[in-house]
Amino acid sequence: MSALINAIPTLQIRYNEQGLVPAIAQDYLDGTVLMMAWMNVESLQKTLQTGEAWYWSRSRQELWHKGATSGHLQKVHSIRYDCDSDALLMTIEQIGDIACHTGERSCFHQIEGTKIAPPADTLSQVYRVVADRLVHPKPESYTCKLFEGGDNKILKKIGEESAEVVMACKDDDKEAIASEVADLLYHTLVALAYHQVDIRDVYRKLQHRRG
Repeated sequence: MSALINAIPTLQIRYNEQGLVPAIAQDYLDGTVLMMAWMNVESLQKTLQTGEAWYWSRSRQELWHKGATSGHLQKVHSIRYDCDSDALLMTIEQIGDIACHTGERSCFHQIEGTKIAPPADTLSQVYRVVADRLVHPKPESYTCKLFEGGDNKILKKIGEESAEVVMACKDDDKEAIASEVADLLYHTLVALAYHQVDIRDVYRKLQHRRG
């Protein structure tokens, strides 16, 4: 179990008048906020003991093992508490990629009544746009023109952008380095989408190597 879980000093957590503390569940790979629920002393202790998220149901007045019925368990990677010790932030691996009881990935999927994907890190958001262009092409889209050219065009651009990153670094031009790396990352995302490799698989590799 993660040291970041074991290190939580449960006696220092400040619970409200009902003996509860809000717990936010965040995807451990791309940072998406998936849900917020309540914990009490017992549910937090069971979460620490099992490495899976347990909450307190205010409506049923009982402990709630997330995903015990649906199979959408939450494997906890870390738990942090805020500066006032009265709120928890958990990074979790959402089994089945569904946290919301409606079947959505995140409970925070609405803006003015319209369903919309919750925000994640910038690379993940750009990847979603790029991948959507593969399924829903737009004639004026530069991304779609790259897809039309296939590997020959996509890989040529990756080679060119890699060389430009090298030159920018040789010149020690910080603005140019940032710009050229952004171009290289974008074209790499196009290659990922073209070969139907999800960016989350890349994140998993990095997490594994990070240990």
